[in-house]
Formats: sequence, structure tokens, C-alpha cells
Amino acid sequence: MSITIYHNPRCSKSRQTLQLLRDNGIEPEIVEYLKTPYTAAQIEELLDKLGILDPRELMRTKEAVYKEAGLDDDYLSRSDLVDAMAQCPSIVERPIVVQGEKAVIGRPPESVLDLLT
Repeated sequence: MSITIYHNPRCSKSRQTLQLLRDNGIEPEIVEYLKTPYTAAQIEELLDKLGILDPRELMRTKEAVYKEAGLDDDYLSRSDLVDAMAQCPSIVERPIVVQGEKAVIGRPPESVLDLLT
């Protein structure tokens, strides 16, 4: 089954995760999500595959842009948060590795090994 990595080549964890996949004989489809941003529908699909109910669990809440955009406002809806991630993909946790109906966040990179078993 094919594996996709949503990758940021400037991120050390993302590079380590990609290398770990390759070290295990897997050449994944690489999506550089900063060049090809997510759609809101893709974010929803990733949330489902990751088993995440609260979109903030997929967000880099310590990023300045998160706070500057007011995304810490408890009154924002799920749709508002998903739309924000689609508009500003740098606030999405990385890397995300997908195989079929499952996905994991590569933090730590070894967590992707769960997809390979």
C-alpha cells in the first residue's frame, strides 16, 4: 500500500521521518504542503485518519502566527480552525504520514513505524 508524507524539508523531524521511511525500504509520495497547501477537506480527512477530535491537536499552538491570528479563541468553531490550517499550513503539525485509512504525526519520527506493522 502506498504511503504519503506531508513534508517540510526545512524541518528536522520531517527529514528524519522521511529518512526513516526510506531506511525501511519505503519511498513515499512526498507532498510539500507549504508549496501545495492543504484544502479544508484534506484537513478534515487527516483529522479523521489521525483520530483527532479537536483540530487544535493538529495545530502548532506555540507558533507566533497561531496567536497573532487569534486561533486560541475558544469561540472559534471546528470549521474556523480547519479553514485556518488550510489558509496557513505552517501551523499544522509535521510531518504527517498516511497509509490507507491510518495516519500518524512523525513526532517522534519512530511513531511512523506503527504504520508499517
